[in-house]
Amino acid sequence: MILRALEVGPFASNCYIVGSEATKEGMIIDPGAEADFILDEVRKLGLNIKLIVATHAHIDHIAALRRVKEATGAKFAMHELETNGETSKGIARMLGLSSDPLPKPDRLLKDGDVIEIGDLRFAVLHTPGHSLGGISLYGEGVIFSGDTLFNFGIGRTDFPGCSYEEIMESIHNKLMTLPDDTIVLPGHGPETTIGAERKYNPFLRG
Repeated sequence: MILRALEVGPFASNCYIVGSEATKEGMIIDPGAEADFILDEVRKLGLNIKLIVATHAHIDHIAALRRVKEATGAKFAMHELETNGETSKGIARMLGLSSDPLPKPDRLLKDGDVIEIGDLRFAVLHTPGHSLGGISLYGEGVIFSGDTLFNFGIGRTDFPGCSYEEIMESIHNKLMTLPDDTIVLPGHGPETTIGAERKYNPFLRG
């Protein structure tokens, strides 16, 4: 698997470029800013981007999505409950930010769906709490956790549409059921593992 992690934008969001070694097909997860930077890395990797996935529709994860989609011709996918952009627009206004409107998704995702990129397969896990339609993607030994689970942290639940109870349920029932050696690739900050979070994350202990 080809995997490139990029830190983009003023909120240091993680954008991931994932590709198949066999077919050179790829996907981009959370193009949150700096479209030119993302596209340049795609060119360096020699990938044909087939899909762009938003783990959730907060502005720091989608601000470059329209430009990246137009440049690559890739399809865009997000959870079916995340398509109402009013909450995300409200959060953007709270932060004093604005962005291009989201393009209409080409594919609406739900829990249990499978995303295939060449010979790579990723299961869609609905992990609400930080947002109503937040998702994580699990496969190939990694979990792209969006803003649900961080290295020794969890996503914020003080925005409109967030729920502390839901995010904790998502983490315990969806993420903590994965093998300990699963690499966690979060929406912000460094990578970690499920085992490390199970043992040391202060939000999960006790």
